Amino acid sequence: MSEFIEAMTFRHACKHFDTTKQIPAEQFESILEVARISPSSFGMEPWRLIVVRNESLRKALKPLCWNQSQITECSELVILTTDNDIVRSRSPYVRKMFERRGLSAEAVDTYVGVYKNYLAPIENDELLLENWTAKQSYIAAANMMTYAATLKIDSCPIEGFEKEQVEAVLDLPQGKTVALICAFGYRVDPQSPQMRLAMKEIVEYR
Repeated sequence: MSEFIEAMTFRHACKHFDTTKQIPAEQFESILEVARISPSSFGMEPWRLIVVRNESLRKALKPLCWNQSQITECSELVILTTDNDIVRSRSPYVRKMFERRGLSAEAVDTYVGVYKNYLAPIENDELLLENWTAKQSYIAAANMMTYAATLKIDSCPIEGFEKEQVEAVLDLPQGKTVALICAFGYRVDPQSPQMRLAMKEIVEYR
């Protein structure tokens, strides 16, 4: 627990990255692996990750991300997208994700039925569906950033961007949307004091 708390204390929204330092390939692959094995609702894994290394593409994205320097300064830029169409209840993908558990056909039908009932009020509203898949990607992003902190690698989650324009630059196909952008690298400036509410202000026992 102490090592985990240490990582949580180390992690902060890094605003300026050292452009001379690159994350070792093996360590970055392990960060991506953490995203891959992260949990998701119903095990649907709706996230898809785009690692942007092309300098020209980063420069094109920067003004669409409110000119935040992290976009071009970081060692690795990861864009978390969600594939909203494949998680619709009638999608073959959904059945495949349940079938991979080695369940009987009857059990798979039961799971699909429960899934359909849950998703019914969501999938008929594009915004609700997109919000639901975005929630899943945030789980993966949080795990990536915390794990990176155990390696003394800094990160910054970025929500400030022009969504539709970023999706256009990335040429995302129909059904895919950008949920979050995460920058990874090494800090330049000292970390500012971590400000958090007191435990008694956020926890209630009943």
